[in-house]
Amino acid sequence: MGKLALVVTIKTRPGKREEYLKHLKAHAERCLATEPATLEFEILVPQEKADTVMLYQAFASLEAFEAHWHGASKQQADRDLQALKVSATRMLCDIV
Repeated sequence: MGKLALVVTIKTRPGKREEYLKHLKAHAERCLATEPATLEFEILVPQEKADTVMLYQAFASLEAFEAHWHGASKQQADRDLQALKVSATRMLCDIV
């Protein structure tokens, strides 16, 4: 299997998107600095949904994704962001 992408849609608590983004940006910076096989980490802010955030992350391999998913930065982000979100849906995709 080749490169993978993770696409996530997050619904934040009303009025908490900016605070959520602050922690999410720190998470993205940590991932890109400490996870060499995390190739991209983009944060998307829908213009018409005030309490929604989307992510696009690209990984070199399934192993890279697994290392990210179970890694220290993800664990820290989960602790920082848990109280600020309502829900999250994720989709793991092959990059073709």
